[in-house]
Amino acid sequence: MRKAVILAILAVALISCGRRGPQPQAVEPMAFADTTSPSVIFPKFGDADPHDWEGRHPGLYPVHGLDVSRWQGQIDWRTAKAAGVSFAFIKATEGGDFSDPLFDDHRRGAQAAGVPWGAYHYYYFCRPAAEQARWFIRNVPKGADLPHVLDMEWTPHSKTCTLRPDGETIRAEAERFLSILERHYGRRPIIYTTVDFYEDTDIARLPKTDFWLRSVAGHPRNVYPRTIWRFWQYTGTGLVPGVKGKVDINTFNGSPDIWARWKAGAS
Repeated sequence: MRKAVILAILAVALISCGRRGPQPQAVEPMAFADTTSPSVIFPKFGDADPHDWEGRHPGLYPVHGLDVSRWQGQIDWRTAKAAGVSFAFIKATEGGDFSDPLFDDHRRGAQAAGVPWGAYHYYYFCRPAAEQARWFIRNVPKGADLPHVLDMEWTPHSKTCTLRPDGETIRAEAERFLSILERHYGRRPIIYTTVDFYEDTDIARLPKTDFWLRSVAGHPRNVYPRTIWRFWQYTGTGLVPGVKGKVDINTFNGSPDIWARWKAGAS
């Protein structure tokens, strides 16, 4: 009997070594905090420029969604939802005078398909924070399922705004924008940012703020040490049914239970 058990163990080990494809790996500590038996779910989306993840695969997080703008064109939201899209952040405004021409189409399409949505604003450092906040409010109605987003990153390719204020000034402007939107919509927005902006401005010092971090070559724990993140943008070249061409894909840092509570406004 003992010999048979040993042979069975060896056989299982050999079979496991011969398996191909991604294997379960360690996840962020808070990812499945309230789940006694988490399911390991890898995303079924394609990628035009796939990355060989080391250590923590984004597919270990069960809740995935998109961020979109006019560059994605019209989207078949029902098909996207059926493929596994659980949320969408939709570009609404930029600076103090630009609104995305497809924002309303995307917003209504996501709503009709039952895809939870929030809007995002691309910040310009040449415009006062209050002016930009008012512009966003003018273009984005109440009734979003998710907090809205302040997108803060450097704009080196802009023809009209290449200012790079110091970190203290940027944090003060961000706080002003967040506070205005929080008073209007009833929920504090998230901040989306990139590695260089994060390092240059110390934006993580903002209190009571959730962060959405871009990291297409490494897990946020390694790229943004000691930062607690709510969303992770892990690719900008995703291929998702219902979306023509490439699209950004993101994951939420938590189980479906945590997602449901956070979406509803619980911390």
